[in-house]
Amino acid sequence: MHAKTKKMRIAIIGYGKMGHMIEAVARERGHEIVCAIDQCNPDAWESPELITADVAIEFSTPATAEQNIRRAWASGLPVVSGTTGWDAAALMAEGQHAGHRLVWKSNFSVGVNLFFRLNEWLAHEMVTLPQYIPAITETHHIHKLDKPSGTAKTLAEAIERSSSREVEITSIREGEVPGTHEIQWDSEEDTIVITHIAKGRRGFALGAVLAAEELIIDN
Repeated sequence: MHAKTKKMRIAIIGYGKMGHMIEAVARERGHEIVCAIDQCNPDAWESPELITADVAIEFSTPATAEQNIRRAWASGLPVVSGTTGWDAAALMAEGQHAGHRLVWKSNFSVGVNLFFRLNEWLAHEMVTLPQYIPAITETHHIHKLDKPSGTAKTLAEAIERSSSREVEITSIREGEVPGTHEIQWDSEEDTIVITHIAKGRRGFALGAVLAAEELIIDN
């Protein structure tokens, strides 16, 4: 099971395209899916299989994420959530105080998290170069509900924190684009651009499963 010795029993909350990809990746890594819950299958909250899970992985909607996480907590489950467009920070703080476990990220992709680090380093280097003005363009599929993306917000927050610059975010919704984030630093002399391009949902799903493994198996 790819350097792991323990099999996890996973409950998937939100069984759309991401939920199906999480299921595929988890099975490839030797884990078991005990139940899948979504708006078409709400009775699964009461299923006996749910309480046998080790962890819930939640990718739903901004309007339902908090309720889903609270219901998973009520069933005694730690949660890995990748739903964006809602106030995850407040619930994470509440859960920590109450002894509930929640891992939330605006983007679980391994490549994006490397991109976060590169972005923060570059922003820090710009502290002494005020001639460069930052801007972010994010492009996603037309089904994405939040705008701008949670990833773009995380990138912008890091730039503002590290360089004390305000950042304009441009959001584009077209076709079935999995996710592209471009950071531009523009001056009169030249332009610096760094870009992350997702090729599909698999990278996000893999990152979420890896986060669950770290939460359950490595601790």
